[in-house]
Amino acid sequence: MIKDSIKQAQTYFSLGCDIKKALLYLQQNDLSNTQNGKYEIEQDKIFAIVQDYQTKQKETAKLEAHKKYIDIQFIIKGKEQLGCTHIDNTSISIPYDEEKDIMFLDGNCDFLTAEQGDFLIFFPHDAHMPSLAIDKPSYVKKVVIKIKI
Repeated sequence: MIKDSIKQAQTYFSLGCDIKKALLYLQQNDLSNTQNGKYEIEQDKIFAIVQDYQTKQKETAKLEAHKKYIDIQFIIKGKEQLGCTHIDNTSISIPYDEEKDIMFLDGNCDFLTAEQGDFLIFFPHDAHMPSLAIDKPSYVKKVVIKIKI
């Protein structure tokens, strides 16, 4: 897992051309007025999902992980807490759904705060719990860029 400000994105360009392309997309596009939905960046290899929501309490959330895609989550507006742990520290609560590329997990994790302008990169070994309220539910607008492995 990587967390940083989008202003520092160039630090991570060496992680690969697809990650570089996704980070450049975030740097070069003002997504604050973009409608919710899926946006193709490079066919089915790289795409963005813009969403807005009210953050949720930890008690109602589950850890998730993916096998086919790397997630880059970028906070457009608001702030939220996210949990993260290595997948080896978890147990499966809902088995992997290949069509949706997601499985849900149980386990303890560390929590961090992400706010407007921050991005996080979650690799397949990173179980993560996004969209959490810090104190009380609040509005967040986010884009999740999916990069096919």
